[in-house]
Amino acid sequence: MSQENEKGFVFEKINYMLLAGGLVMVIIGFFLMSGGGSDDPAIFNPEVFSARRITVAPTVVLMGFAVVMIGIFKRPKAQ
Repeated sequence: MSQENEKGFVFEKINYMLLAGGLVMVIIGFFLMSGGGSDDPAIFNPEVFSARRITVAPTVVLMGFAVVMIGIFKRPKAQ
């Protein structure tokens, strides 16, 4: 067991780094999804259907969730 686990930490440093990186990716993905609306509800803005909002942002969010899952399931190296 590593020294961190003996102190009572659940994960090792790499696990926390993966969790933080995945969380940042999820936040960036939701930021990419935002916007594209119109101030006037009677006017349609086709920017809602841009490739960034339809394809890129959901892909970034799913990749972020995958990195978080890897961070949770990654086992410590045997000593």
